[in-house]
Amino acid sequence: MSDIVLHYADAALLVFDKPAGLLSVPGRGPDKADCLAARAQAQYADALIVHRLDRDTSGLIVMARGAEIHRVLSRAFAERRVGKRYVAVVAGRLAPPADWATIDLPLVCDWPRRPLQKIDFESGKPSVTRWRVAADGAGADTTRVELEPVTGRSHQLRVHLAALGHPILGDPLYAPAPFRRRSQRLLLHAARLAFPHPATGAPCVFESPPPF
Repeated sequence: MSDIVLHYADAALLVFDKPAGLLSVPGRGPDKADCLAARAQAQYADALIVHRLDRDTSGLIVMARGAEIHRVLSRAFAERRVGKRYVAVVAGRLAPPADWATIDLPLVCDWPRRPLQKIDFESGKPSVTRWRVAADGAGADTTRVELEPVTGRSHQLRVHLAALGHPILGDPLYAPAPFRRRSQRLLLHAARLAFPHPATGAPCVFESPPPF
C-alpha cells in the first residue's frame, strides 16, 4: 500500500495513517486517480470510505469493510458520535483559554474560487470548532493547538483559524505567503479518532502523534 500506514484492522474496519499530499478519494482526471481509497482497496477489496481528510492533511482515517458496516459507521459520523481531534501549528501566539474555546462561524463554498470556502453569515452552513493551546504549544512566534471539529465542513479548521488571524503554517489556500512558506506542508494532523465499534459497540480510540 506504498506509504500509507495501516494503523488497525479487523473484520469490520480499517484505520489508516494518511500522509500529507495524498487524496482520500479519486479526484477528477486520470492524474488524480491515486488515493488512499484505491490503495486500500487493492489489498482489502471490501474497504469503503466513510469520511475524508483534505489532501494536504495527514493522520487517521477509518474505512468500513462492507456495506452494512459502512452504513453503521456513516450513521455514527452523521449523528456526531465520532470524536475527532487534530493538532496544528499556527502563526502567531494564541493566548491559552481557560478551557476549550469555540469558533462559531458559518461556512459556504466560494464558488468563483472553489474549492475554497468562505465565511458567510447569510447563506453559510453552521460550522463550529473547539480549540485549545496544546501542552507544548508555546513557540517563539507560533502556537501548537488542539482542535475538535463539532461540525465537519470542508476546510473548516483551516478557514476558522485563518479567520482568527492565526492561519495554519504551510496552508497553500488560506495562509498569506509569508506563513505559507514557513512549512513545506500543511501543519495539520488528524491525531485522534474515538467511536463505538460498528460491530460490537465497544469503545474504540485510535491515536497518532503528529509528524511535526
